Amino acid sequence: MIKRFHFLRLIILSIILLVDIFLFFELQAIFNIETAFFSIGFWLIPLTFTLILLFYSFGKNWKQKYQKKQRELFSFAGLFILIYIPKIIFSVFLLFNVVIDFILVTISSYHYSTEIISYIGIGIATILFIALLYGIVFGKYHFKVDQVPLTFKNLPAEWNGLRIVHISDLHIGSWSKKMTHIEKAVQLINEQQPDLIFFTGDLVNNLAEEIYDFIPILKNLKASKGKYSILGNHDYGDYFPWSNTKEKQRNLQKLKEVHQEVGFNLLLNESLFLNGRNSGIGIIGVENWGLPPFHQYGDLNKAISYLNGQTKFNILLSHDPSHWREEVLSYEQIDLTLSGHTHGMQFGFILNGFKWSPSKLKYPEWGGIYERGKQKLYVNTGLGFIGFPGRIGIRPKISVIDLYSLKNPDNK
Repeated sequence: MIKRFHFLRLIILSIILLVDIFLFFELQAIFNIETAFFSIGFWLIPLTFTLILLFYSFGKNWKQKYQKKQRELFSFAGLFILIYIPKIIFSVFLLFNVVIDFILVTISSYHYSTEIISYIGIGIATILFIALLYGIVFGKYHFKVDQVPLTFKNLPAEWNGLRIVHISDLHIGSWSKKMTHIEKAVQLINEQQPDLIFFTGDLVNNLAEEIYDFIPILKNLKASKGKYSILGNHDYGDYFPWSNTKEKQRNLQKLKEVHQEVGFNLLLNESLFLNGRNSGIGIIGVENWGLPPFHQYGDLNKAISYLNGQTKFNILLSHDPSHWREEVLSYEQIDLTLSGHTHGMQFGFILNGFKWSPSKLKYPEWGGIYERGKQKLYVNTGLGFIGFPGRIGIRPKISVIDLYSLKNPDNK
């Protein structure tokens, strides 16, 4: 992790230097500004970013005050994206303007004005800046309750109307210490009056201690038939520079204990029955299973063996949706799979049935409902955030999944 951070630092410093040098001279030429005030003001931001990067590159002990440093890094990442992504976009337009201007001057004796390209670049960069600012300040806590009615032929009639609240990817280490945000999320979840709450992994970013301050609030989650959870790729501590494997194992054990303390029944490659009056449904939970570079701790064969083929309807909790396509579809006894992991890249568009996110480039099933034969997959795009401290277009999601049986004539 530390080596990756140093390499990332060099990339960021290079971007800052190249983009700002180009912009500095171009803005001077466009607006004919050559004052000392402009020069000092322009270079103040790049100098500040450089000093922060150097500060985080030397003499920092990652194991002391980890949560504070983690939030500081995410804040820095947010500021960098907020300022430099619009700058990069604007630079692309300016560069295009320079190329077009050069070509026109070369092939013609007349001078054509190409300033319109620069003004378009300013407009797009400004819109992007506003969108990024909104996503950082408001978007990451602008919770959305998504209603998802699903119908199944083989759902026993007595389970008709079963209400599930599905949440995922809390990444609590990224959240502000202000408890009001997580309290609001818990309140919204409880207002749905769920029969079941399913949490599909990534409770923390790396360390179990991230969740400690939030335990009393999360304990207030209520579901009449129980709360169940699994682990996600971040929960194993694979992205933290541990001194030894025992430390990593102790951290994972603490996190497992936290699930119990919050009131979640943590399923680790295992399954259980939910008994009704005349029938039961199966709940299966696997550990993280993802395509490389993600680990494949999950063992679906082991998990499903607990049911012994005694249930007609089964729900699988699997953190990474790529598991569904790669393995789950070959298990006909699994009717519904619930996943998370993608976050929808925390950026995208969902409008009037149309949805798009860069996440689609890596995950064919990245958000919402998918069907193949009699099997369904629902991917929750996450309640929390990591890396970029914001969300644009892809709101933090609380999914309310109501199950209906075709055997019940009252279904609508």
